[in-house]
Amino acid sequence: MKIGILKETKTPQDNRVPLTPSQCAILKEENPEMEIYVQSCTYRCYTDDEYRYQGIEVKEDLSDCNILLGVKEIPVQFLFPNKTYIIFSHVIKKQPHNRKLLQAVLEKNIRLIDWETLTDEKGKRLIAFGRWAGIVGAYHAIRMIGLKNNSFTIKPMSACHNFKEAQEEFAKVKLSKLKIVLTGTGRVSNGAAFLLNLLHIKRVAPYNFCYNEFDEMVYTQLSSGDMYHKEGAEKFDRDDFHKHPEQYKSNFYPFTKTADILINGVYWDKRIPVFFSKEEMSAKDFSIKQIADITCDVAPSSVPSTLRTSTIEKPYYGYDVHREMEGEPFQSAVVDVMAIDNLPNELPRDASEDFGNMLMSRILPELKKQDSKIIHHATIAVDGKLNEPYLYLTDYAAGSV
Repeated sequence: MKIGILKETKTPQDNRVPLTPSQCAILKEENPEMEIYVQSCTYRCYTDDEYRYQGIEVKEDLSDCNILLGVKEIPVQFLFPNKTYIIFSHVIKKQPHNRKLLQAVLEKNIRLIDWETLTDEKGKRLIAFGRWAGIVGAYHAIRMIGLKNNSFTIKPMSACHNFKEAQEEFAKVKLSKLKIVLTGTGRVSNGAAFLLNLLHIKRVAPYNFCYNEFDEMVYTQLSSGDMYHKEGAEKFDRDDFHKHPEQYKSNFYPFTKTADILINGVYWDKRIPVFFSKEEMSAKDFSIKQIADITCDVAPSSVPSTLRTSTIEKPYYGYDVHREMEGEPFQSAVVDVMAIDNLPNELPRDASEDFGNMLMSRILPELKKQDSKIIHHATIAVDGKLNEPYLYLTDYAAGSV
């Protein structure tokens, strides 16, 4: 097995890595038959010299490697034929901008495995950056409070060397009597809750959040059962909701009247009812003034104020609720929005280390198996054809949708 770690070539550049220098060294020590090479890169969060220090060869040409690991999509001109690529390809939802990538994969006889499709027998993802997206997203929510009220200033996480340095900023935070509603219970949302807990923000039950006042900052974390209901059903059925979300209605209305800040960690399916509408946002009793939309589903979506994604360099914009258009953030008449779609890139060393640990413990052992069901199910294309679980992409790959 000859593994190559790719330089990220998508624009904007991503500085994360699938394996850190020390993890590469451990893998080589534990697997003498394994060779690991790293493509030279000047903007990676771990430098070429850090890899060399661990005894990992750095070179420009990885064409002799049979397995190539990356993070983001790869421009088609950089694809080597007849190789195995493991990346976030963003093709499984028929994303229009990545159709050419899938077409090139098929033309070049590439085996494409997607990090997102590597799941266990219950469908739970085995590897992801989501926890760090939640941590950084919640940090942005806290930072936005200070910018809105001119009460404190903390530097961006992207200006911190690692999470340890970011935590030193917590001493500057001045918590006021605000209420934060956090949606979701997955990796992203639990990462956000982890940061809120580090700041000693009190967690309260959803009902208490809506119908009680507090002398301190509080947050509540909502599950699907807290946010949606099905008319006539005695209790919430999570499995039924995931199968038939279009049969459910939103329960979010009370939170729009009492929350000051929304942190959204729930991926939105177009069949799922929206949290609230643009019309509801313009109502006098709509109390949410700041939204950290970690999932970054651009409207139409569950959060109609997410008009576009923002960037690490310019993370915030305003949403004018009356004119229903973008404005300057931190003004009295707008809802402030953070919608960065590559949040883990703000703490790339920490995020990469976590990701690499999951890769080493959960994925590489499967790659060594001849007949891994996990690898088979995660393989989108092989031998110039779509793999069986992904035949639904046939029209997408053909360009007919």
